Amino acid sequence: MKSKLVYGVGINDADYTVKIHEVVDGKRKIVWTCPYYRKWNEMLRRCYSEKELEKHPTYRGCSVCNEWLLFSNFKSWMEQRECEGRHLDKDFLIENNKIYSPSTCVFVPQKVNNFITTSGKTRGEYPLGVSLVKDSKKNPYGSRCMNGSGDQIYLGIFSTPEQAHQAWLKKKLEVCNEYLLEFKEEPLIIKGLTRIKDKLEYHISNNIELTSF
Repeated sequence: MKSKLVYGVGINDADYTVKIHEVVDGKRKIVWTCPYYRKWNEMLRRCYSEKELEKHPTYRGCSVCNEWLLFSNFKSWMEQRECEGRHLDKDFLIENNKIYSPSTCVFVPQKVNNFITTSGKTRGEYPLGVSLVKDSKKNPYGSRCMNGSGDQIYLGIFSTPEQAHQAWLKKKLEVCNEYLLEFKEEPLIIKGLTRIKDKLEYHISNNIELTSF
């Protein structure tokens, strides 16, 4: 068992080398990292690296359950799940969840993860999906929606940001319903998407702004 804790909390109890180094151009470099260890390390870094928390302050207050502080436990859990090309998500199933654990986490397909990404503070002063159309005085607010696969869908221009946001919400709901059909064989993905669908429908019905999923 390793004596040095990973990010001050994690125990790497692997009985094999999780990183392989080679000398490349006179410098010692990592040429391979165990994919299970990489995911585990990334999870710990988000929660416990002060440098990472300065870059991504939304992770402040997040933690990893005691069970997963032991690498082998996380690895056993991950081995039983489809994870290739997927994102480890802690709040897809439970909104605003702060704890990484077996009961709260799921590996989300990349396009679904992209679909629920809201860009945080970088999106500007307008509601999600809304931007100012500078050369249009009558209908100055444009609406666009990313479908998760990298395609930006143009939804038109509107007289108010609220109208533009409503168009975005309705398109998001349409895409969410498509994903519900596509991932119908995956209960946990369906559970998370159903939560998001319900939230979209609520905001549409009550004509209120959605700020996060």
